[in-house]
Order: sequence, then C-alpha cells, then structure tokens
Amino acid sequence: MKPDKPKRLEDSPKWTWLIILAFPFAPFLVMEATGELVIFAVLMTLALPVFLILTFRAEASLDDTALREKQARTQKQLERFWPLAPVFGLFLLSAKNPVVSILGFWLSFWIASAFAARRADIWGRIAPPVLFGVAVIVIWEVIVSRFNIPLVILPAPSQIWGALITNVPILWADFVQTVLKSVIPGYIMGCGAAFLTALAIDRSPFLQRGLLPIGNLAAALPIVGIAPIMVMWFGFDWQSKAAVVVLMCFFPMLVNTMEGLQAADRMQKDLMRTYAASYPQTLLKLRLPAAAPFIFNGLKICTTLSLIGAIVAEFFGTPIVGMGFRISTEIGRMALDMVWAEIAVAAVTGSVFYGLIVVLERLATFWHPSIRN
Repeated sequence: MKPDKPKRLEDSPKWTWLIILAFPFAPFLVMEATGELVIFAVLMTLALPVFLILTFRAEASLDDTALREKQARTQKQLERFWPLAPVFGLFLLSAKNPVVSILGFWLSFWIASAFAARRADIWGRIAPPVLFGVAVIVIWEVIVSRFNIPLVILPAPSQIWGALITNVPILWADFVQTVLKSVIPGYIMGCGAAFLTALAIDRSPFLQRGLLPIGNLAAALPIVGIAPIMVMWFGFDWQSKAAVVVLMCFFPMLVNTMEGLQAADRMQKDLMRTYAASYPQTLLKLRLPAAAPFIFNGLKICTTLSLIGAIVAEFFGTPIVGMGFRISTEIGRMALDMVWAEIAVAAVTGSVFYGLIVVLERLATFWHPSIRN
C-alpha cells in the first residue's frame, strides 16, 4: 500500500524542507558570493517558511487543539522579529547588483507587512499601508537612479519632491483655482441637485418615466465633448469647470439616491402606514435613514469624478492658472517633474476629500451594521 499523503505542514518529508531552505542559495552557482547576495539569500530563506506558515491552512479536525496551539505559538514568536526585516532591506539598497537590491528590499518589506497585518492593535491597521507606500517610493527611486531613466520618461520621487518644494506658490494658486473655485462649488451643486431630483422622481411616477432616460443620456456624454461647450457657454473662468463638475456628479448621485430610497423593506413601510404616517414622516424617519449608505456611496464616487472633471475641463480653456492648465503647459516644456508634482497634489487632494466623506459617513450612519462591524 502507498503511504498516505501528508495532511499537515509538520508531516511533510524532511527532504521537502531541505529543498525549500536550499533554494535561495541557488544563485551562488552562477554568481559571485558577495555580502549583499548572502543577505539576500538569508532573507529568501526566512521568507519561504514565513510564507508557508502564514498561508498554510492545516487540514486538521476541530478537536485537534494541540496543532492549533502550536501554530499560534509559532506565529506569535515570529511576529516579534518583523521590525528587523526592513533593516535588512535598507542595507540591501547599497548592493551593487540592482536586481538583488530591489528584490531584497521588496522582500524585506513584504515580510514586515505580512506580520504587521496580523496584529490586532492599531499598528496592524497602520503599518501595512505605510510599509507598502514606503517600499513603492523607495523602489521607484532605486529603479530610476540605477537604470538611468531619463526625466522625460519617469522622474524620480526625489525630483518630484524638489519640484513640490520649489513651486509651492504656483501649486497653491493652481489648487485654489481648481479645487476651491471649481470642484467644491460644482460638487455641492451637482450632488444637491441630484438629491433633490431623486426625491422628486420618487414622489412622481411621471418624472420617474421622463427624467431617468434623460439622466442616462447625460451620463453617456463624453467629458471631452462637454468641456468645450461649457467653456463657450460660461466663459474661461471657474464657472465653466464647475458646470462640468455638476454634470459629472449628477447622474452617479441620482442613481445611488434612487436605489437607496427603495432600500426600506415592505414590512417597514406597512408599519409606517399603520401608524398613519404621512409621506414626509415616512421619508424622514424610515426611507432616508435606510438610504444613507447609498447616498454616501454616491458622495464618495463623486469626490474623484469631480476632481477629474475639473482638471480635464481646464485643458480646453482656462485662465493662466489651474491644475489642468499647468499639466498641459508643463508637458509641452518637457518639465515632467512639475507635471508629476501636480499629479501628486491632485492625488492627495482626492484622497483627503474621499477620507472626509468617509468620516462623515461613519458619524452619520454609526448605527448601520457595516459601520458597527
């Protein structure tokens, strides 16, 4: 009879572990055994068992308490040493071989992120995205510097940071023109008009049959075709960009609000009728609270759409200020560091805008099961 296949990681044959531990040292067969390569091999040796421990799911019965306790003790012991992994990665950045430098640094931060994500405290939520972002920026810098990538192809993060520092007044003026004058007013008007339109459509079946097809048509219009028309109608200043933002935000907010107003159960509506509740009372006490997650979902979608719409609209006519204007002019001058600086400002602005809406959602819908969990 053939022996049974191992059902657990600990039951695997010893030669399997030897192959796993010896595999990272294979590059020594074709490369010189430098100090950086030795550290890289040690990291690989640590990463492979760590990967198996973190991803393996033992096929043990529920009453196998000893196995679960053993795995928990092993993971807890390994979690004590995860902060040391980035130290090895930073040392490997000085390696002469760029492949060893990049892969070793990424591997070390991957080990640290994998262990940090298993923590139940606040570090388990903060450390993984921070480590991942730092790793991406550092690897970006190393790739550009090691392979001598030209500025017009891809600037290094240090060059982008230099452009951010040296052009703060210009970036601030562009931020005021695009975000404070175009995005915020257009966002408020577009989302507010969509919310009121959704209430009117919900109240009137005639509007539901008449306005929704028009909304679908407006959502299908390309922004590159709308923006020049809005510039001709409302001029070259922020009013035309705000009009584009209104159109960008209107339909997503309308659809989400309409869907949310239908979220209340039939039994809940019947209960409100038995209480002789009027339409405004039912709307305020039942339907709008039930629609709140959908409404905030539409608000979150519109945060990014509004910024994209304003920036694209500035390509078709604007005063000599604005994010879209700056990107279009600097790309013609081959000043890619300034272009990426504007992109970085737009990305941070969109993330902060989105985060503010998420905070408001948590404060307003704290009772919802998705927030409580």
